[in-house]
Amino acid sequence: MERIGHRALRDRVMSADEAAALIRPGDTVGMSGFTGSGYPKAIPPALAARIDAAHAAGEAFRIKLWTGASTGPELDGALSRADAVEYRLPYNSDPVGREKINRGEIDYLDMHLSHVAPMVWEGFFGKLDVAVIEVTGIKEDGSLIPATSVGNNKTWIECADKVILEVNAWHDMRLEGMHDIYYGTALPPNRVPIPMTHADDRIGQTTFRCDPAKVAGIVLTDLPDRNTPFTPIDDGSRAIAGLIVDFLEHEVRMGRMGEGLLPLQSGVGNVANAVLDGLRKSRFEGMRAYTEVLQDGMLDLLDSGKLLSCSTTALSLSPEGAKRFWAGLDDYRDKVILRTTEISNHPEVIRRLGVISMNGMIEADIYGNINSTLVMGSRIMNGIGGSGDFARNAYLSFFVSPSTAKGGKISTIVPQASHVDHITQDVQVIVTEQGLADLRGLSPKKRAEAIIAKCAHPDYRDGLQDYYDRARAGAYGLQTPQLPSESLSWHQRFIETGDMRPG
Repeated sequence: MERIGHRALRDRVMSADEAAALIRPGDTVGMSGFTGSGYPKAIPPALAARIDAAHAAGEAFRIKLWTGASTGPELDGALSRADAVEYRLPYNSDPVGREKINRGEIDYLDMHLSHVAPMVWEGFFGKLDVAVIEVTGIKEDGSLIPATSVGNNKTWIECADKVILEVNAWHDMRLEGMHDIYYGTALPPNRVPIPMTHADDRIGQTTFRCDPAKVAGIVLTDLPDRNTPFTPIDDGSRAIAGLIVDFLEHEVRMGRMGEGLLPLQSGVGNVANAVLDGLRKSRFEGMRAYTEVLQDGMLDLLDSGKLLSCSTTALSLSPEGAKRFWAGLDDYRDKVILRTTEISNHPEVIRRLGVISMNGMIEADIYGNINSTLVMGSRIMNGIGGSGDFARNAYLSFFVSPSTAKGGKISTIVPQASHVDHITQDVQVIVTEQGLADLRGLSPKKRAEAIIAKCAHPDYRDGLQDYYDRARAGAYGLQTPQLPSESLSWHQRFIETGDMRPG
């Protein structure tokens, strides 16, 4: 109770089962959470149990679920297993949810993360009935101390008819003051410039505003975030990191950026951590980050003193990284800024700051179109997340991946991407462990020649070159030569045989 400073709100403390009973069949529910951080951990399992019981009794009970991005097993996992979700946005990484989406059992809207908050405000998705938000504490005036992620929580609190809070004692109260919640955004025609010129500018307040009258219930918890461990850096990831660091060295020598580089954005995963580790070992000093997740590699850069600050919307730390973060929280307080997604991923700010964007991909075609969401063109992996927000608006946009997958049975470089999330005009540099292709200023045919020669795995390079040569000889047009009758044949071969390689 000591974490609830607003005395009247102490009367609204209840059990998770009682809180789950406030959610009705058919409700649209906005829940907190972003990459396994700051998501509610008690109410979703209680809601899943309630829905399971309803289904066993032959009653229809499903909800529409909105979040900041991916969440943890107590939320997406529990609700997916209970067949509780009929509609999901804007991102999913839960394996059970993924299978239900790919079987057509959950209607899934994969969208740019920066678009979510304004589109909710514009009413495009209908009314938000309930917000379920994890917080660190409640202040005397009813304002809310955010937890380890911010995401879309501000929007959910403002737009929902009623708010249910989980006050989680696992979060250290020293988090207060680390957040920057900006209330200056508006809808057209009333938008004004966002007053940021540096990655570590603070432009908002440290808490969420919340009308106490909207708070329908409060659940007290003491439960940890559940981000997964990262695997050790392998030779392929280390090679990709070395190529990127060498390229940035070249950009500095060319006078395109200073010794502190430009603000860094990095996606989630082992390759991303390898790149950050490469930067830690490089000669660059005085770096800053403007990203959507802070993962272990960013923490290592902060600890080294080479990264001065990190602006983000969520912590995405391994269990070991989380222990380090809490142990060093006093040192991180002035270096880490947690913002809403509508600011961390805002195209205007990204363009103004000149961000260096580094994101993963499922595949790239020989002309530099990127597929980052759909396996074989139809099965969702996770979602586009914030990669499009950053890539299109970045000063320099990298897409990275090993050159093969599934033990060499899939080539990351293909004649034609089976699905395109990032068009060739938004892609400046592609990197695999085989090499780096700088695509800036290159026409489509020159891009193809660079990608095949530098990024493709040797097992597939000759096949790509053969396809490209025949396309140039027999295509309908020679601006971007393709052979439509076989441009997706590699994907079809994998679907039929389990291997893209012929024979």
